[in-house]
Amino acid sequence: MIEREVAINSAEQTERKDKLLICFDIIFFSIKVCPGNLGTNLSQPLILSFFLRFTVEYLFVFKGRPGLDQSVITARVKAALAKILVPYYPLAGRVRASPDGSSLEVVCRSQGAVFMEAVSDLTINDFDRAPRYVTQWRKLLSLSVADVLKGAPPLVIQLTWLKGGDATLGVGFNHCVCDGIGSAEFLNSFAELAVGQNQVGDLKPQPIWDRHLFDPTKASHCYTGNHLEFNGVPDLCGFTSRFSNENLIPTSIIFDKRWLNELKDACPVNEWAFRGSIHVLREKGLGYAAMLIKRAKERVDDEYVRSVIVSVSQARACPDSVGVLIMSQWSRLGLDSVDFGMGKPVHVGPVCSDKYCLILPVHNQQDAVKVMVAVPASGVDKYEFLVKGPYS
Repeated sequence: MIEREVAINSAEQTERKDKLLICFDIIFFSIKVCPGNLGTNLSQPLILSFFLRFTVEYLFVFKGRPGLDQSVITARVKAALAKILVPYYPLAGRVRASPDGSSLEVVCRSQGAVFMEAVSDLTINDFDRAPRYVTQWRKLLSLSVADVLKGAPPLVIQLTWLKGGDATLGVGFNHCVCDGIGSAEFLNSFAELAVGQNQVGDLKPQPIWDRHLFDPTKASHCYTGNHLEFNGVPDLCGFTSRFSNENLIPTSIIFDKRWLNELKDACPVNEWAFRGSIHVLREKGLGYAAMLIKRAKERVDDEYVRSVIVSVSQARACPDSVGVLIMSQWSRLGLDSVDFGMGKPVHVGPVCSDKYCLILPVHNQQDAVKVMVAVPASGVDKYEFLVKGPYS
C-alpha cells in the first residue's frame, strides 16, 4: 500500500483528513465529513445495547448514463452527507462503553462520518451473479469496522466508479446506532438531498431512542422467570464442528412471481400436515388461541424487557446459534428506491455475503425477491439442487 497526503479545497464546513490511498486495483480518496452548521455539540450520551454491536453493510450498484459527470455526482454526495448529518447527528458521533460498563453510548461531538471515493476494474456485469467468495466485494467498502468501540465511526460510505462509468455505493451502519428501517429512511433522505428533491430543513426524521424507559438500573423489582431464548441447545449431531473447516461459498437465487406462486400452491392444505397444531386450535376454538396470545403478551412486561437488557449488558447473554438460520428481510425497506442522480439501483445487497440469509429486492421486478446466503463449499450443489430442482 502506498499512502500520501493530498490537499483538497472545498467550501463545505467539514473537518477533513484527505488521503490518496493506492491499494491493488482500487484508488480511493478518504475524508471525514462532519455535520455542517451544527450549532452545538451534544455531550449527553445516547444509551445503546451491546447486543447490536456489529455493522450492517449495504451495497448499491448504479447504471451509468451518457453524459454523467462523475465529479458532479461525487460533490453532490459529499455535500448532501454534510447536510444530512445535522438531523442525524448520532451518526457523526462515536460509540463507547458507558462508565459502569453496562451498556454502550454515543457521544455526539461532530466527530464525523467517513466518505471515500474509489475506482475499480470491476464491471456492472460482475454483479449479475453471486460473488465467487465471501469477501470478493470487500474493497467496495474498504473500511471495515470490526469493533466500533475502538473509535471507528458508526457510518462509513464509499462511492466507487466501475469500468464503463457505472458505480457502486457501499454504506456501513453500526447496528447499535441504527436499525434497518432507520437506515433506509436515512439513505432515501440522503439521496433526496443529493439530487435537490428536498432541503435539510424539510426533513423530519423520527429517531426513536427512548431507551431510558427500560434502563435496568431503574427497575423497581427484578424479573425472576427464565429466558428460554438464551438457553443452550445441545449440538447432538455435531452441527457446529461439521463445517467449521470449510469455506463458505455465496449463493444467489431469484424467486420470481411464478416461482413464488408455485411455492404457495405447494404448501399443504391438509390440516394434519401441520402436525396437529391447526387441529388443536380448531378443536379448542378462537378463545383458546386468544388466551395463548394474551399469556405470551403478559409475560413480556417492562420488567421482562429490562431483564433481557440486563442479561445482554451485564452477563453478555446471546441466543444460541446451534441449528439457527438468521434471516433478514431487506426487500421491503425501500432500499431499491435510493437514487443519487444515477437512477434506481440495479442491485441491492450485502458487501460481503455471509451465513445470514438475506431477502433482497430485484430490479424492475416488484413481485420477485433475491435470496443470498453463503453455505459450506461441500453443500453448495446440494443446496441449489434442492431449492431449484422442483422448479427448474
